[in-house]
Amino acid sequence: MFESLTEKLESIFKRLKGKGLLKEEDVDVALKEIRLALLEADVNFRVVKDFIQKIREKAVGKEVLESLTPGQQVIKIVNEELCELLGKTNAKISLAPNPPTIIMMVGLHGSGKTTTAAKLARLFKKEGRRPMLVAADLQRPAAIDQLIALGAQIDVPVFHDKAARSPVELCAESVKKAKLDARDVVILDTAGRLHVDDSLMAELREIRDRVGPKEVLFVADAMTGQDAVTIARNFEERIGIDGIILTKMDGDARGGAAISIISVTGKPIKFIGTGEKIEMLEPFYPDRIASRILGMGDVLTLIEQAQRTFDQKEAEKIQKTIMDEAFTFDDLREQLRKMRSMGPLENLLAMIPGFQKIKNLDIDERELVKVEAIINSMTKKERRDHTILNGSRRKRIAIGSGTTVPDVNRVVKQFVEIRKMLKMFKGKKGLRLPKVLPF
Repeated sequence: MFESLTEKLESIFKRLKGKGLLKEEDVDVALKEIRLALLEADVNFRVVKDFIQKIREKAVGKEVLESLTPGQQVIKIVNEELCELLGKTNAKISLAPNPPTIIMMVGLHGSGKTTTAAKLARLFKKEGRRPMLVAADLQRPAAIDQLIALGAQIDVPVFHDKAARSPVELCAESVKKAKLDARDVVILDTAGRLHVDDSLMAELREIRDRVGPKEVLFVADAMTGQDAVTIARNFEERIGIDGIILTKMDGDARGGAAISIISVTGKPIKFIGTGEKIEMLEPFYPDRIASRILGMGDVLTLIEQAQRTFDQKEAEKIQKTIMDEAFTFDDLREQLRKMRSMGPLENLLAMIPGFQKIKNLDIDERELVKVEAIINSMTKKERRDHTILNGSRRKRIAIGSGTTVPDVNRVVKQFVEIRKMLKMFKGKKGLRLPKVLPF
């Protein structure tokens, strides 16, 4: 996400910071390059024009050009304006004072609406709420089956009726059912089309008027770029939306839709989908996204993802294991599994400041799978005591894991290095071990 834009902006800023003094012409050249980079990232041209104008007004002031670090001052201004453009603060979903809170999901076919509805239900459930999903897309029976399967996966009930007379009646009945079952959040997965048409809009307006949703969330595919922006504006004008969820952000290296859609619709992005897995839905934080775009990483989101994966008791358990010098291959395997459950490794590393600057770094998650296969091919005794891994044992492990002896040797060597590193932690008085050890 934002990969190509980040690379271009980093190059521009590097040249700015390299100058001891900045002249107005230097700022003009940089802004011209930033403008081009944003347009190439598929940002709406009117949004780019306003954005550049605001930066220029602030960046060519005397206090900036004559400061000790004019290049950094300009970058600071770009960061502030980008945060402003992306919506300033995180926009949360409004909850109804009297449950249930009804959330109506709208969007075109193929935008990821059904999956996103389930992802949202999962988040509410983790917060201790009692969500219910409603399969209101009667146009596409496969959507109903998909939502039922997703609901079973996250243990959330799905209200459905393939023989229902109309989606409007179905949604009205679902709200009654939610009240009877004390469900405090109702998520309506409405129908979509391949393109915006009058019949779809009429149906959605009828549902909205009948059930009175607290939030109407437009789900857009980020990979469609400016098309997503145009469609969002259409939905806002004809239905009225309260917020946006951008899906498939992991597949869009340009990211122009995310930057444009807020300015064009006047509505906030509330969540972004960062992968196909059910847990891959993140709240949208403008300051963190601006930081990612400018190549400064996103450590806060990385920490939050780690905290969701590693609970306090497990952290204390692994810390005790390390302090007792009892760290084994079983512990390593468990840590690897937890790290992989946090999401694609490349996405996690991209949140670390400066990581984008490391070129030609091959992130191959298959290597982690290979490591786990090697550990799985060991006996219990071998996993608990690596010192018994002689030549014949290593050969057997290689055959059992479908790898080679050099692969096994490398994993054992890395494990020994990890133990050495952990021993160093133990030896330093007053140094607290990290709560999360994502090896």
